[in-house]
Amino acid sequence: MDPASATVTPRWNLERPYLTGRFHQEAKVAVAAQATGSKPYCLDSFSRGGVGSVIGSYAVSVQELLAIDDLLSALVGIEGRYISIKRVRGKEGYVVFQIDSSMDLALQELTRRIFPLCEDFVLVSHFVESRSHFKNGLVNHALAAALRAFLLDYQAMVAQLEHQFRLGRLSVQGLWFFCQRMMSSLNALAVLVEKAISNNTGGSATLNLLQSQAKAMAGDSSVRSLLEKMTECASAAYLRMLERWVYEGVIDDPYGEFFIAENKSLQKESLTIDYDAKYWQQRYSLKDGIPSFLTNVAATILTTGKYLNVMRECGHNVQVSLSENSKLMGFGSNHQYLECIKSAYDFASGELLTLMKDKYDLIGKLRSLKRYLLLDQGDFLVHFMDIAREELTKKPEEISVEKLQSLLDIALRSTAAASDPSHEDLTCCVERSSLLKKLSTLKDLDCAYPSNKLAAADVDQPMPLSATGLETFCLSFKVQWPLSLVISRKALTKYQLIFRLLFHCKHVSRQLCTAWQIQQGFRSVKILGTPVLRSSILCRSMLKFVNSLLHYLTFEVLEPNWHLMHDRLQTARSIDEVIQIHDFFLQKCLKECLLLLPELLVVCRLLFSIQKCLSLLYFIFSFLLSSLNFKNLSSATTILYLYLLFLSNLLHALSLLGSCWYMLTVNVLSFTSN
Repeated sequence: MDPASATVTPRWNLERPYLTGRFHQEAKVAVAAQATGSKPYCLDSFSRGGVGSVIGSYAVSVQELLAIDDLLSALVGIEGRYISIKRVRGKEGYVVFQIDSSMDLALQELTRRIFPLCEDFVLVSHFVESRSHFKNGLVNHALAAALRAFLLDYQAMVAQLEHQFRLGRLSVQGLWFFCQRMMSSLNALAVLVEKAISNNTGGSATLNLLQSQAKAMAGDSSVRSLLEKMTECASAAYLRMLERWVYEGVIDDPYGEFFIAENKSLQKESLTIDYDAKYWQQRYSLKDGIPSFLTNVAATILTTGKYLNVMRECGHNVQVSLSENSKLMGFGSNHQYLECIKSAYDFASGELLTLMKDKYDLIGKLRSLKRYLLLDQGDFLVHFMDIAREELTKKPEEISVEKLQSLLDIALRSTAAASDPSHEDLTCCVERSSLLKKLSTLKDLDCAYPSNKLAAADVDQPMPLSATGLETFCLSFKVQWPLSLVISRKALTKYQLIFRLLFHCKHVSRQLCTAWQIQQGFRSVKILGTPVLRSSILCRSMLKFVNSLLHYLTFEVLEPNWHLMHDRLQTARSIDEVIQIHDFFLQKCLKECLLLLPELLVVCRLLFSIQKCLSLLYFIFSFLLSSLNFKNLSSATTILYLYLLFLSNLLHALSLLGSCWYMLTVNVLSFTSN
């Protein structure tokens, strides 16, 4: 609730002077302070109407009785016949007391000693009245109620003193003696409310002020005990808000005093849409002004309520067992409240983790991502690449995603993937940019090279040959709440980056296998001689390199890292720890798969382009051989010419391949050794 829209105090309760204490006349503050004044304020002279004679005209014994009668009124903020009250201009709640100057000097001195107690009472009374308004918040309401209870005891003391005065048993010296114990307590409260008024404190600021004042009075045990009691009373409302948050995940904060804020504009659906979604970090966040006694556990308190909110949004009934020991009654030296908070955190964390693992099968979903996007189960992909070859060779803007999706469904149902209940969550998508360009747009991946190196890598240049679906095809995975906390759009994007690299390697490997099979048919052409053997060796070398790279990516990077993550997830104690373990796994896989090393990735792209060009030349050469007649010389001459042309291209490609291969090998070895 907005504090500005909270219920307001009726105007008549603020405008009637005898309800507000504003009926006192206002005093002007002069430059020099009066030496005889009880406070450093110089007051204008004043006249008292309706008084028959000045107090100095009476005997000293009578003056004492008149002074006591006026002092008993002044102790509760009421003017007497010879003691007047003046409000200080510009300072709300501050008053000064002034006595008739004709009074006996000794009696004046004793009377002025009691004035600070009277002024403190008026100041505390003003704070109680002003801070009882709705807009000042629950903490100030509770503190005002505690101060009001203290003032009732104070007024009871004044009533007892008045009773003694009526019995003729009270003197000014006796009045001074009986007020001693109350003076230190009320003065400490006046100092407290003075700081609260000047700083306009509320909520946690008021609690911090109470605690600091209690610590400052360590030398006076009775006053410190009083301030600690005030702190306990004022914190009761705050602890009720804290209790609802850590036990129910509800922010019950009508006046904006709680140190946890909710941003309702952030929706959980953004986790599956926005790469930079801040839902988990900023839906609930810590505000400034955390109470000092909760500073060390503020993050734990925030996380506890977040876990409870996740379960409530899942429709899971959270039953927190409450007992007398689990209630947050106070924050004394026994630190019982810390144990309650820790118990609530352990319960919420364990309950949410069990819900994610058992009901929503978190480990099973991660295993499905490994199976499909990390190519742990490749039979469906081989089948899909066979039946979708024609569609994937089109340009990205000409590809029908719906047709690819139907072909993917056929491949999934025709292979062992049909037994996986999560295979229906797998979808197709076609990216609009190359892998390198996609990597350059993600600024949070901690690439090992600065932006100038990325620019040098020509990531904005078009891909070699014409971009087809084979270079831009990608798989996606449908993730529902609350699994989107772990498998967010950011995490899924990292999976897709790895998949695109693996898919490209698979495609090049298949092309080289087909080219090698075609090359084996050249052996029947006897006139070609030994160059066929050399080209065969080159083809096998390229195929060996691609398969070795695939083996490295899958069996030396993805597989061991996934098992390490799986083992760590078994011992995780909270969803935040699960998210951290999962993000670390993805970051490490990206790094070891060379995706965070743009220069190496450029070399790989160049190697793949050369290999695809050579395999294409094999296809063209095979087609020409099959279409020519070897019986006449002109055909044989044509074959020889074509073969020499092919051989020159092959030697050029071999030189490029050798330099690139050497560069890649040296960099990979140095990277893996580090």
